[in-house]
Amino acid sequence: MPHRGFRPSRRQAAADAVAASELLEVLWGRGQESAASGTVSPSQLRALLVIEKHEGTNLRALGEALGSRAPSVSRLCDRMEAMGLVQRAPSPTSRREVELRLSLRGRALLEEYRALRGRELEAVLERMDPAALAALAAGLAAFHAAASERLSPKGDTDAAPLRNDVADSA
Repeated sequence: MPHRGFRPSRRQAAADAVAASELLEVLWGRGQESAASGTVSPSQLRALLVIEKHEGTNLRALGEALGSRAPSVSRLCDRMEAMGLVQRAPSPTSRREVELRLSLRGRALLEEYRALRGRELEAVLERMDPAALAALAAGLAAFHAAASERLSPKGDTDAAPLRNDVADSA
């Protein structure tokens, strides 16, 4: 445990976050494989999360949030619609756009994944010292706020997406 007053550099904090995220991927993968609803690809899961947060979003905005090109996002949505996870509907404001919404099955899948992931995380968090857990909770709240601002469609327009063409991997 770092000594009191320890301040990691942004580079060290980023390296620690990458290492933690890799472990999270392993933990979440264990939970995902046991999902009764079946599995979805990581890019499909990211898309479902964006659609859930921005219900009624269009393909362009989804592509911007994912950092992907329009053809890739369209194919990704085709697959998710065929799986019954999303629904497309004409936009009431523009004949040229469609709105994306989660289906009941898509919502149920996200709930199931969150429950499975939550159980995996709780098993790890139980091993942590209460002071370290409190520090982690505070740090994660600050990280969540900063990441949400960075990924928001109303956020910094000069900022590049976190990953390019994540939808291409689905």
